Amino acid sequence: MFDLDYWQQRAARQRFIHTALIGGRAVSAASGATFDAINPANNQVVARVAACGEMEVDLAVRSARQAFETGPWRRMTPVERKKILIKLSELLMTHREELALLDSLNMGKPVMDAYHIDVPGAAHVFAWYGEALDKLYDQVAPTAHTALATITREALGVVAAVVPWNFPLDMAAWKLAPALAAGNSVVLKPAEQSPFSALRLAQLALEAGIPEGVLNVVPGLGESAGKALGLHPDVDCLVFTGSTQVGKYFMQYSAQSNLKQVWLECGGKSPNLVFEDCQDLDLAAEKAAFGIFFNQGEVCSANSRLYVQRSIHDEFVERVIAKSRAWMPGDPLDPRSAAGAIVDRGQTAHILQAIEQAQGEGARLLCGGQQLTINGSSNFIQPTVFGDVTSHMALARNEVFGPVLAISAFDTEEQAIQQANASIYGLAASVWSDDLNRAHRVARALKAGTVSVNTVDALDVTVPFGGGKQSGFGRDLSLHSFDKYTQLKTTWFQLR
Repeated sequence: MFDLDYWQQRAARQRFIHTALIGGRAVSAASGATFDAINPANNQVVARVAACGEMEVDLAVRSARQAFETGPWRRMTPVERKKILIKLSELLMTHREELALLDSLNMGKPVMDAYHIDVPGAAHVFAWYGEALDKLYDQVAPTAHTALATITREALGVVAAVVPWNFPLDMAAWKLAPALAAGNSVVLKPAEQSPFSALRLAQLALEAGIPEGVLNVVPGLGESAGKALGLHPDVDCLVFTGSTQVGKYFMQYSAQSNLKQVWLECGGKSPNLVFEDCQDLDLAAEKAAFGIFFNQGEVCSANSRLYVQRSIHDEFVERVIAKSRAWMPGDPLDPRSAAGAIVDRGQTAHILQAIEQAQGEGARLLCGGQQLTINGSSNFIQPTVFGDVTSHMALARNEVFGPVLAISAFDTEEQAIQQANASIYGLAASVWSDDLNRAHRVARALKAGTVSVNTVDALDVTVPFGGGKQSGFGRDLSLHSFDKYTQLKTTWFQLR
């Protein structure tokens, strides 16, 4: 059914939302300001989108506050909210092709990845949190018989969610589903590179039955709309996925305003450790390539540092290089493309600079490293592998957020753990070993929020996702994410 011609024709017919959605209404920036939404695969302007600023953010927050205080959403029974979230999940799947196309045109990912992975994943997240709602119980404290103390969870109020461009729909779902399920109102700011699926999602939320004002979307630039949300005194909680640098800004904004809760999921430089007792080196090599080249390497938990035990190093590196050839980028609308375009010219330049610096510092370029031009756009980079990467090199320390793998050798288990943990980040890690004792020892020693054993980047809505150190704090997914969107209340009844 799907081929390049099909997606090209569909793209030519696609209509794009270019305004904010506030209180259930389309709203343009009062200043008239817009920003260009550019398709990185051909550098063409797809639409000019309202560049919301402080005025529109304030309007959205006031709309969210009114909906929370006077509207029906938080007063609905869990079963009622559950039905609406499941309906929204169904609508996402009904509009699966459109949503996949929007994310592909916005940020350059292969449209079939968005179709097969992103949209079903987002739909599943909404359905899962909807199903969870009527299965959560509060607590009764063990008091004396003369008292009754209950511990209940209550919605926070107005949640601001600032999400990145690498998985536009999925990251919105990760924040919105538990926040809405808990009864909050939300103001969502999508990345300026990728506003379209968030705006369409908000329309579908209204169609599903989420009341006006409960979900507001304000597209705009980080330094205006994002900052305004961070500083707004009537936002109770701000959740963010993005760079560590911007995460630090939001911590400052909270301190400068109302001490709103801030939950951060920031950068990563995830290590992948392959030991000599790994029996399936071919699978490990295939997963190592997937772990860095999927989504053009634009993944916060990408396994960008590969540590290989010296006794198998040369053989394994050859396998990784061979596997990397399957990840050559192509037109994102071509179903045959395993990888697509880098999100924009700025990110492309950043990745190329990291490649150049690695060569200048003495890392050995094993494959790739070249910029490609496809359909008139040069936002394409070959899958790139460096060997002989040492800990002092920038490539071993800095997040590239692109298809660039750094490989180092190690001799002992202790050395591997030390190298893996020598990072300011602590988001994810992988271990390959068929020694059960070693797998447990190493996994326990690694400082990461998720350790995947004999696979990479293991992920499911049922388990928490997040990290430590400068990768941030708090968890997305699982029931643990409700901790970010609710507050505990103790109610003490003194009995007579």
